[in-house]
Amino acid sequence: MKQILQALDTGKTDIAEVPAPQLRAGHLLIRSQASVVSAGTERMLVDFGKANLINKARQQPERVKDVLNKIQTDGLAPTLQAVRSKLSQPLPLGYSNAGVVLAVGAGVEGFAVGDRVISNGHHAEVVMVPQNLCAKIPEGVSSEEAAFTVVSAIGLQGIRLAEPSLGEAFVVTGLGLIGLLTVQLLRAHGCRVLGIDFNPKRLELARSFGAETVDLSRGDDPLAAALQFSKGRGVDGVLVTASTKSSEPMHQAAQMCRKRGRIVLIGVTGLELMRSDFYEKELSFQVSCSYGPGRYDPNYEDKGKDYPIGFVRWTEQRNFEAVLDMMAAGQLKASPLITHQFEIEKATEAYDLISGGGDSLGIILNYPAEQTNEALLTSKVRVSPQAAATEARAAIIGAGAFTQKILLPAIQKSGAGLQSIVSSKGVSSVTAAKKFAIAEAATDVEAVLQDDKVNTVFITTQHDSHAELVIQALTAGKHVFVEKPLAITRESLAEVETCYERLATQGKAPILSIGFNRRFAPQVQKMKGLLESQTEPKSFIMTVNAGVIPADHWTQDPDIGGGRIVGEACHFIDLLRFLAGSSIRSVTAIALKSASSNVQDSVSFQLSFADGSIGTVHYLATGHKGFPKERLEVFCGGRILVLDNFRKLQGYGWSNFKGMRGAQDKGHEAGMKAFVDAILRGQASPIPFEEILEVSRASFDIVDALSVS
Repeated sequence: MKQILQALDTGKTDIAEVPAPQLRAGHLLIRSQASVVSAGTERMLVDFGKANLINKARQQPERVKDVLNKIQTDGLAPTLQAVRSKLSQPLPLGYSNAGVVLAVGAGVEGFAVGDRVISNGHHAEVVMVPQNLCAKIPEGVSSEEAAFTVVSAIGLQGIRLAEPSLGEAFVVTGLGLIGLLTVQLLRAHGCRVLGIDFNPKRLELARSFGAETVDLSRGDDPLAAALQFSKGRGVDGVLVTASTKSSEPMHQAAQMCRKRGRIVLIGVTGLELMRSDFYEKELSFQVSCSYGPGRYDPNYEDKGKDYPIGFVRWTEQRNFEAVLDMMAAGQLKASPLITHQFEIEKATEAYDLISGGGDSLGIILNYPAEQTNEALLTSKVRVSPQAAATEARAAIIGAGAFTQKILLPAIQKSGAGLQSIVSSKGVSSVTAAKKFAIAEAATDVEAVLQDDKVNTVFITTQHDSHAELVIQALTAGKHVFVEKPLAITRESLAEVETCYERLATQGKAPILSIGFNRRFAPQVQKMKGLLESQTEPKSFIMTVNAGVIPADHWTQDPDIGGGRIVGEACHFIDLLRFLAGSSIRSVTAIALKSASSNVQDSVSFQLSFADGSIGTVHYLATGHKGFPKERLEVFCGGRILVLDNFRKLQGYGWSNFKGMRGAQDKGHEAGMKAFVDAILRGQASPIPFEEILEVSRASFDIVDALSVS
């Protein structure tokens, strides 16, 4: 199927061939009929992509500080690699779509195959969208009109925040697409509306919708016009739908308002506010967030948990429904706003139009009806030539940012033949396949696991899927590398263990390894060699400046990410286990209590080993980005080793070792090569299965200890 992608590194807008998304529980699969190009948002992304690195930095000054901190802690080369990797990920464009339901996922209620629906789906022939971000299109509303629903809901949410009442006087500053929709919605609320813009055609449209206007291109005075419009009292409220770097619209809005007037920012402007503007009139100011309550809440959007209507009357979805009802009643008209229509095959012409400054307003992309559903729903596309012949013919399941930035370069250098890469929606798999010369991009995991051309599987998906995918891949006879953790519950870990041991008993166990990369880092390998000469127990002190991750991030969710101890701190359990060379005997743990968060991601845990060694890991989310992330100190027999962020290793008291330096290397390439070499040479896994289980159980033990501490 075809989908519109925007490159952030080059600015190129591409019509890409992408495998159709695979239906997930709680989602709808929708065949697109029409979608609306959002000139403001999408032009901003196109312009950002075309800018050089310096101008990109100027547009995102808050990111520059993060980059400088990373250079200081990790070095220049890893930082440049991270920046380039981030910019190389194209963005799917579009968020206002109308189409027909092709399939309904498990747990979805209120929708059926064949329903005409709107969604916030991208510009693509087929989209997969959570049920709470969809709404049925009423009879009599065309797909072209309905495609404006999500854009309209942005204006509607701003209006709801302003709380207009019958007869109030409102100003709409900026009569672009959202501004003109907002004018109509305010009129439907029974408000008098004054529209302000430079474009005479848009001002004429606003007047046709019942607004009075101010033409800035003629030099009209907006303040004088607003005073006259409000009968000398000042307007009740201002909705700013303009897109500009200037703060002048906000200053004007404050001057136009009456005492205790309301200002809502729906668009994008400068925010250098003058205190006197707001203080003297006791004005209220609010920034509107997209389509309404539920936006960016994973429980509402991804998990389909609706807010009770008695407590939250207007959610995203209910705003969509309200817009559609107004369209059906003729109170909201989108057709007069359509200035251009393009077939999806010619979508780049639409972006040339908006980025070139051409006069446009509502741009519709249309999708062909003649292609069969079966042809559209193909789950695999050829990207590169057939993978090279090798004893490790690989499929990668998961194509996220970490996979593309860190793991795929290591896999590419390992000697594996790259046959397939899978992602749920297809965009990231196509991007990765092009970048790393992978033969096929796909969305169907089961089909890839059954592919005879594949004998090795790399699993790099979200943590809750790891155990199940490992079992499926092992059962299919594939060698498996799984990014940590192996499992996020004891039950799923036991299922993996049972599967592996059953295959081992039958003499059919493939190689299974895990992404405990730090044990393969060159400086850690040097430490291992030095410590093996020591017979006395060792003491390890590991400090991890883990950084803050929001409490609602998926890694913090125990049901998806398993939490940060199981999901990431397992790295450091394995590192100490490897250097100790002895099994873990017991664990204890205590969390740093916080009044502002109930997330336990600042933790100190202790490990004791069978040979008498001990280890303490301070895993802390309370530090600063400017401080290096990882530091390990080892005390043993009158000697000390200090590893600083995998860049510098120093020795104290060693007769034959003072230190080593180098570019930061956390062992990803060496670990991946060890796994592939084991396949090519018919050797055992580079990390024994018993150690993987031991480290996994220790992470669960730490979580249990925290629950009673």
